[in-house]
Amino acid sequence: MNQDDEKKIGLNKRTEGDINFTPERAKWMEEEVSERAKALLEKDARYFLHQSLSSPCLDVLRHCEGPYIENIDGKKYLDFHGNNVHQLGFSHPKLVKKLNEQLNSLTFSTRRYTNETAINFAEKLASLLPSDLNRTLMTPNGSSAIGMALKLARAVTGRFKVVSFWDSFHGASLDAIGVGGEAVFREYMGPLMPGVERIPPPVTYRGIYENNEQKCLEYMEYVFAKEGDIGAFLAETVRNTDVQIPSKSFWQEARKLCDTYGVLLILDEIPIALGRTGKMFAFEHFDIEPDILCLGKGLGGGIFPQAAMVTRDAFNKFGDISLGHYTHEKSPLGAMAALTTIEIIEEERLLEKSQIDAFFMKVELEKLQNKLNIIGDIRGAGLLWGVELVKDRNTKEKAILEAEKVMYHCLKNGLSFKVSAGNVLQLAPALTISREELKKAIGILDNALEQL
Repeated sequence: MNQDDEKKIGLNKRTEGDINFTPERAKWMEEEVSERAKALLEKDARYFLHQSLSSPCLDVLRHCEGPYIENIDGKKYLDFHGNNVHQLGFSHPKLVKKLNEQLNSLTFSTRRYTNETAINFAEKLASLLPSDLNRTLMTPNGSSAIGMALKLARAVTGRFKVVSFWDSFHGASLDAIGVGGEAVFREYMGPLMPGVERIPPPVTYRGIYENNEQKCLEYMEYVFAKEGDIGAFLAETVRNTDVQIPSKSFWQEARKLCDTYGVLLILDEIPIALGRTGKMFAFEHFDIEPDILCLGKGLGGGIFPQAAMVTRDAFNKFGDISLGHYTHEKSPLGAMAALTTIEIIEEERLLEKSQIDAFFMKVELEKLQNKLNIIGDIRGAGLLWGVELVKDRNTKEKAILEAEKVMYHCLKNGLSFKVSAGNVLQLAPALTISREELKKAIGILDNALEQL
């Protein structure tokens, strides 16, 4: 598939999601989806508004538990995607129990009232974060957390301009796509938020800088200096979708640049916090701290939609400001889900487990890379891994059709994951997954790659 082909299917505009334009999709629907499921998928297509990266759906689910999802015909998939909400696995019994208890007491907290569960969650979150990152606002979704962060940065700095990375994803609302770096989300939208300056990201493989992160920092400083009135730098600490991990030196220098130019550092850890990379928060790998932190997805334990923005005590200086007056701002259920999620991560020592599992994944994936020329690069931390497929390791041309074949072969054999940037297999299982289940998943992937 050449660049013209990529443009035809819009692949040059996205890093998120599968492309679903190859013959493999039709083959999957014909051979692997039951008639009962097909009938429901037709209804789904009829009554839900179609949108890129979500439609048409792959299958119909009826159950999820632990690291598995199960379709209506009883077939189980090890879910290595999970929309990044399944750090605890699905339907964790302690979380289900706690939510049921909450449902039997306080189910909603009316505006201008608070509740003990929400207070306990905010206090716990503050105890986990460094220095004066003690001030939380809760919201039902990550896009809203990003929106609140952008508003706060404007209020604190008096500047409206933002620097972000191309190919970044920060949510799907109008303000979030305005600062995000994926063109596919901006199609049909017209004018967006002004003052956004995007720069190429410090991608370590097949990137514009090709392993020279210093060039990215020079570019960043050039923009900071030339614009002169940048208020915020918004970035994913680790880019989730195709697993791009900058170096510690990169992030430390970026933090210094923000301090030098009076720019607030907003870190989007919505999909990657809470143990996904082996630390409670990904920025802990780099010995830095943000001015504003955005959390979400797994914060609700894979059951309840919950996100949050956390910032410094020093920014709690406005007598009257409206950043996020959301109806479920202090949801007792959302707070219970978040608080219990953190408790389970600590009680089950999932941070330590994900670090041990990371070593296993690295060794096993390197074995596949040494055996199979189609694997150009592997990269990861904790239980977030990317396997980048190329036609040739010298030219590094994307193996797009091959990636789709691998994905559908794995689906057929009970392993679900997403393909990002057209050729990166993103592997993100539940942190609670067993070693045997990890071995099983690697075996399914190995078999699929061998078939090529």
